[in-house]
Parts: sequence; C-alpha cells; structure tokens
Amino acid sequence: MNRRILQIAIPSIVSNLTVPLLSMADTAIAGHLDSASCIGAIALGSMMFSMVFWLFGFLRMGTGGLTAQACGAGNREECFAVLARAQSLALVIGLLIVALQRPILDVTFRFVTVSAATAPLVRDYFTILVWGAPAVLSVYGFCGWFLGMQDARSPMVLSIFQNLLNVLLSLVLVFGFRCGVSGIALGTLCSQCAGLLLAVLLFRRRHGDFLRQGGRDLRRRVWQLLRRREPFLLFFRVNRDIFFRTLFLVSVTTGFTAFGARLGDTVLAANALLMQYFLFFSYFMDGFAYSGEALGGHCFGARRRDEFLCLTKNLFCWGAGLAVFFFVFYGVAGSALLHLFTSQSEVIAAASESLPFVWFLPFAGVSAFLFDGLFIGVSATRSMCVSMALAALAYFSTLLLFPLSNSVLWSAFLTYLFVRSFVQATLYRKVVATIPLQAKGNF
Repeated sequence: MNRRILQIAIPSIVSNLTVPLLSMADTAIAGHLDSASCIGAIALGSMMFSMVFWLFGFLRMGTGGLTAQACGAGNREECFAVLARAQSLALVIGLLIVALQRPILDVTFRFVTVSAATAPLVRDYFTILVWGAPAVLSVYGFCGWFLGMQDARSPMVLSIFQNLLNVLLSLVLVFGFRCGVSGIALGTLCSQCAGLLLAVLLFRRRHGDFLRQGGRDLRRRVWQLLRRREPFLLFFRVNRDIFFRTLFLVSVTTGFTAFGARLGDTVLAANALLMQYFLFFSYFMDGFAYSGEALGGHCFGARRRDEFLCLTKNLFCWGAGLAVFFFVFYGVAGSALLHLFTSQSEVIAAASESLPFVWFLPFAGVSAFLFDGLFIGVSATRSMCVSMALAALAYFSTLLLFPLSNSVLWSAFLTYLFVRSFVQATLYRKVVATIPLQAKGNF
C-alpha cells in the first residue's frame, strides 16, 4: 500500500513544486523590463487568473474521484465517459470566461486600485491570456482523469513541460522580440495550448490501443453512457459541492489578506512571507491527498472497504511524519528563512512575532488535506462542503469576537484548520459506510 501511495504522491509533489517556480520566473522576467509597473501588471494579472481558475478546480478534483471509482470497478467505458463529460464542461466554461472577459476586467478594476501606468499593461496581459481559458480547464480535466486512472506521471510530465516551455517562450518574446508584458502573456498562452496538445498525445499513447480495439462498438457504449441522466446528475452534484467548497476556501484566504491589510503594510508583508511556509507544506500534503483521491476512489469502485481503511491508516502515518518534520524544520530554520525572503528589518521583526503560529500549521492542517483527498475519492463532496462552511464560520467568528491583531488573525486561521479537520473526522465514519462490502479482484 505504501508503495502505491508514493507512486502517486511523489510525482504529484514534483508537479506542485513547479507552480511557484513559474510565478517566480514570470516576476523575474518582468523585473528586468523598463518599468516597475510591469511587475505590478504581472502580479495582478496572475492573481486574476488564479482566482478564476481556482474556482473551477472541480474539473480536476471531481473528474479524478469519479474516474478512480470507474477504474476500480473495471468499467473502462465509464472512465472514458467521465473524461468526455469533463471536457464538455471545460469547453463551455472556458468559452464563457472568454466571452465575459470585459466584465471580469471591469469588476477587478472596481475593487483593486491600479495606477494609470499599470492599468493598460494589466489589460493587455489579461486580454491575451484569457484566450487560453478553454485549454487550461481542459488540461485540468485531463490531469484529474489521469490521476483517477492511477497515473500520476502524466500530470507531472504535463506540468514540467508547460512550465519550462512557458519560461523559454517568455524569455524569447520579451528579450528577443521586445514584446514586453504582452510577450510574457503570449508565452504563457502558447504553453497552455501546447500543454493541451501534449495531454491529448499522452492520452492517445496510453489508451489509444484500447480505443482502436474497441472500435465503433466501444464508441457506441460510451455514447450510451453519456446519454444516461444519472451519471450526469452525479457529475454535476460532485462538481457543484466542490465549487461551493472552493468559494468558502477563497473567502478565508481573501479575508486573511484583507484583515491583514487593516493592520498596516508591514504586517501585510510579514503575513505574505509567513503564508509561504504554509503553501510549501501544502505542496507536499497535496501529493498525499492526491494519493487518497486516486486510491480511495479505486477502493470504492472495487468495493474494498478494508483496503480503504488501510489506505487511511497509511496516509495518516505519512501525514503525521510530515507534520513532525515541518514543525521541527520551521522551528529550527524559520527565522533564517525570513532573512532569505527579505532584508527589511521591520518586516522580519513583524514576521518573527507571529512565527510560533506557523510552527503549528502542519499539525492543524494535515488532517484537512488528507480527508479532502479521501472524501473526493468516494464522492463525499457534500461532507467536504459542510466541513469547509463550518470552518469558515469559525474563522470569521473568531475575527469578529476579538479585537483585531495579527495574533488573533493567525489564531483564527489555526482555528479554521482545526475545525475543518474535526468536522471531517466526525463525518469520516459515515463516509466509510458508503463503501460497499465486496472484495473482487486484486487492488
């Protein structure tokens, strides 16, 4: 079981670690342009797309869980039907984002103050990159599907390929053709489209023989599955729950930044640095959450409740080990890392005051990550949504009950993670009961 967990977790962690490297590369390229406004344009434009695409992350999570269940049940036709549903929804949502690009920009400029020099650069960046929305969401669907098929290497290859190509094209367009911020956007757009092409090629390479052997008969059976109402209703229910769960998550992260901004620029900067500690920990925990999603869904489809319980036990052993490691690592090296992030003494001093809260983030968050993966695998998305809603309520209640300070802000964030984990642990027994008791075939 541990070998299966690591086969999915390690490539997923590698994929996750490439994400911040891309953002750093884009910022570094913009930093070598003529104006400081270029950095602000890239930062704001990236934030806009991150928020939009984050809301539609259900295309990866929902697809992965349902595919894993069909894979565990040995229903290859339903596996392809899940992918077809995901790609159809990705295309519709992607085209809607393209069609609504002007309202999205107008809303952003209404809530975010942008200088006269930065605004046109943001507009150029956004209006170019928005055309990649269908490709990005389609790749989300493919990555979730590959993961559900117990294949974590394909998403890793996709992530590394896209990010390296993005950096290369951006460098060529910015410094070779002097395209400025538009060059960074064009480089990202081309890498997104190339990523979709690679996803299709990986799909055909790994599953093309099965599709060709099945011929018209296979396509007919998949079409019949697509016409059935019940799977579509399940698909939309799962994705609806994940969407609202993500809204609650976004409200907490946005609220953390908004409340922190009330405490002044120094505290805002300090919290931004400290949040990097949590994000770094999350890149590792997400890898094991993906293992819970893929293997948990496989257990559900194969009707192996005993395997699911074993998976849970092993995942939490890995999670506990990682939590202890990061607790010790941040306790020993936390202060030194602050000096690597910034040389501003007032920011370091403010961050150092709140550093002890960061030490306990791994213990507060480990269960939330792992339960999320397990719950997605068995389509217990309603339980995920409920736990996130109650955790968000606890977070904002804490902030409203006590006078605002940075200690209260971090205490509220820890409370949010603990409540989320506690509610999920309470609902876990009910989730396990949904897994049928029938052990056929080998896991």
